Amino acid sequence: MTSKGELKMNHSIVGVDVSKDWLDAHRRADGKDRRFANTKQGRQSLVRWTKGAYVAFEPSGLYHRALERHLAAAGIGAVKINPLQVRRFAEAVGTRAKTDAVDARLIAAMAAQLDLPTTAPLPEPTRLLKALQIARQGLVKDRTAAKNRAHSHEDTFLKR
Repeated sequence: MTSKGELKMNHSIVGVDVSKDWLDAHRRADGKDRRFANTKQGRQSLVRWTKGAYVAFEPSGLYHRALERHLAAAGIGAVKINPLQVRRFAEAVGTRAKTDAVDARLIAAMAAQLDLPTTAPLPEPTRLLKALQIARQGLVKDRTAAKNRAHSHEDTFLKR
């Protein structure tokens, strides 16, 4: 793997826009764009296509996790970028278009320009605990909302 300084100099980074079905990629080294299926086979093809470059992507709910694990297993550094930061970067450079290919280019440019560090995926037990915590927080929030609504009901059946 290259150091952060080398990353910026040789543009060895691939930006990936992740969606449910597709991985739209832009390779800065040669300016090429390519679309891969967001499947095991598609991720394997993407890994081969990166030619060892770092990969930058926006986390997208469930859809980026398999990519993140696949990259880690292949020994490829991954840069996870907050989607809001990518939007702000696009605004800063004057890009208004919003397509998957444009997003992949923006992600790659942002990672290279800002020299962002790679991040390792969470270990599986930690990821599962985090998912449980998030699910619990959602349930507690729903329970609180239901209790608050119950105070406004006049009917005893609805209150129960």
